[in-house]
Amino acid sequence: MSAETPAPATATGSDEDWGPFGQPLFDDPSARALSRVGVVDVGSNSVRMVVFDGAARSPAYFYNEKIMCGLGKGLAETGRLNPEGRKRALAALKRFALLAEGMDIHPLTVVATAATREAEDGPDFQAEVLRETGLRLWVIDGAEEARLSAQGVLLGWPDAKGIVCDIGGNSMELARIGDGKVGKRVSTPLGPFRLQQIEGGPKKRLAHIDRILKDAARQIASEGERVYLVGGSWRVIARLDMERRNYPLTVLHEYRMAPDSLLDTLDWIAASDLAVLRARTGTSGERMELVPLACEVLREIIKVLKPSEIDVSAYGIREGLLYEQMPPKLRARDPLIEAARMAEMTQARIPGFGKKLFDFLAPLFKGADPERLRLTKAACLLHDTTWRAHPDYRAEACFDNATRANLGGLDHQGRVFLGLALLHRYKNSRAGSRMEPLFRLLSEEQMQEAEVLGKAMRFGAMFSIGNPAEAGELKWQPKKRVLTLSLTERGAGLFGEVAQARFASLALSLKATTRVVLAGDGDADA
Repeated sequence: MSAETPAPATATGSDEDWGPFGQPLFDDPSARALSRVGVVDVGSNSVRMVVFDGAARSPAYFYNEKIMCGLGKGLAETGRLNPEGRKRALAALKRFALLAEGMDIHPLTVVATAATREAEDGPDFQAEVLRETGLRLWVIDGAEEARLSAQGVLLGWPDAKGIVCDIGGNSMELARIGDGKVGKRVSTPLGPFRLQQIEGGPKKRLAHIDRILKDAARQIASEGERVYLVGGSWRVIARLDMERRNYPLTVLHEYRMAPDSLLDTLDWIAASDLAVLRARTGTSGERMELVPLACEVLREIIKVLKPSEIDVSAYGIREGLLYEQMPPKLRARDPLIEAARMAEMTQARIPGFGKKLFDFLAPLFKGADPERLRLTKAACLLHDTTWRAHPDYRAEACFDNATRANLGGLDHQGRVFLGLALLHRYKNSRAGSRMEPLFRLLSEEQMQEAEVLGKAMRFGAMFSIGNPAEAGELKWQPKKRVLTLSLTERGAGLFGEVAQARFASLALSLKATTRVVLAGDGDADA
């Protein structure tokens, strides 16, 4: 992930004042306008309403509700919306309109995709929805659906580059993304509901999928790139992949799969009892019914597109609608840093201290690569956001917040690294932790780096309440393994027994000897 792009200077200060963090945008009118953004996605299989607290670059889900309506079930055979699905969808939209009114959300953006645009009674359904609920359905074509889904991937994955595959009930959209932009895109009739209507058995269906995918691949000129999966059926398959592999972190966003390993999972699913798999993963019956056909499509995607890696995006068309409304300066921000900064502003005891802590600790990380630095920034912003938790569980709460939070711009290794660093912010040892199974996602070197960061925050956060830079300055000589603390006159009084013990613990994690420079007294060994 790329580092955060600073915002333009304003009358309240310059970019240099904020250093690598960029000037806050929370109070910018263009950002505040995104608070409480409500969108509804009327798909072929589900109807979902999401309300974003979108003021931050990485939005929080203020409200999220989904109804599995099956609006497009049987469409390929009858040419019309499923009657029962239509009733359920209308009831859901009535409820969502009332919820939006209660949340004072105006307007509520409602988009409808393949089922409504292809059904002969689609226009009649639009008119009924407007008449009964006051909501206007914006029916988008396949290319627009692909664009919005791809924008959703970019919302949480700014550096994403490859092909987005968004599967719904009646269609599957493909779009090329890279350099923060959406390129060529194509819509295909490869949704499971449509595939149910293909006659001639599995061989004819496979030939049908293969032919359409090869044509789509030619249109978007794809082979050997990373593939990003969007859609409920893909997420179920990814969750089953986790189950087969005994993967310790069941967060689907940015879950990454190697093609050969995923093929093994597809074989495993085909040989398993779907009812058993459904019970193990908590998948709905309506969703699990479509999984075998989605598996057939995914197998052909691997064969035809030959992806280097297959990644899961929890963000799609709904997030793409939010991204559509973001001004360029907000899009340019790092979603991880913005989410962490919003958490600090709303949950920390001293909002704004995270930046001061990062500046104080920066000498320890001079040789770090950009990705490690952004994780260090995020950790400093989040270091105090669980202070209300019971002291006995504060370290675990920190870890859980980092690894299971709905954050964009953060892969699974990054989640565990961040969680482990925050665990060590409150606890010296990680031995015997119930989180130990997740530690295996990191190398020994990464775990050691997370411990150093955590213990550095543990010292810096309590060394001086206002600003640790006013109390002292750190100097790290990695080749000599010497850690020096230069104390100001004020810092000499603050460097008490607890601070000394935490400084010593930090040095131990660095395998360093220490030097403390006392104001006016020269050097002293600590």
